[in-house]
Amino acid sequence: MSPRKAVDQELTRDMIMDVARELFVHEGYQHVSMRKIAKQLDYSHGAIYYHFKNKAELFFALVQKDFALLDKELERILKQSISSQQKLKEVLLGFIRFGLNHQSQYEIMFMTKDEEVQNYLNEGPNRSYEKFAQSVYKLCDHNISVKEIWSVFLSIHGFVAHYCRSGQSYDEVQTLAESHVELLLRAL
Repeated sequence: MSPRKAVDQELTRDMIMDVARELFVHEGYQHVSMRKIAKQLDYSHGAIYYHFKNKAELFFALVQKDFALLDKELERILKQSISSQQKLKEVLLGFIRFGLNHQSQYEIMFMTKDEEVQNYLNEGPNRSYEKFAQSVYKLCDHNISVKEIWSVFLSIHGFVAHYCRSGQSYDEVQTLAESHVELLLRAL
């Protein structure tokens, strides 16, 4: 048995998750193995199993972490001391900003189609959507239907998905994002 390879830095869950996220986005869940992730990190696959029991658990950890980031952004906006109308605008822009500034995370959270991982994706989006929907409902003084909230969500999701495909950041499309949100607000 050869001696253990010296490493420059200790392998962490975050290091594994960062590499796994990029591989999942670019190659798809089915085409990524724990060995491939380990190879990309230049560690043994056993080192990854120390942190995650399997690929599904790793994927679930990614999804949980990403939805926590989105929820934190929503909570930050809702705590601001601004009018309800301005808060509503900021919630919609915040969702777009999150999606375009965290494109790899957004793709895993909302655009992964792999059937094997759909079960891991159902809980996070449902909880985050529920927070989003409740916030929009309250900020509209309870004067908005479930269908209208869903339409607003689909509209901003479509905006983010379109610009994720082009690889543009929020800063590059900020004016368009603001116009899109203003159009939605006028419709409400």
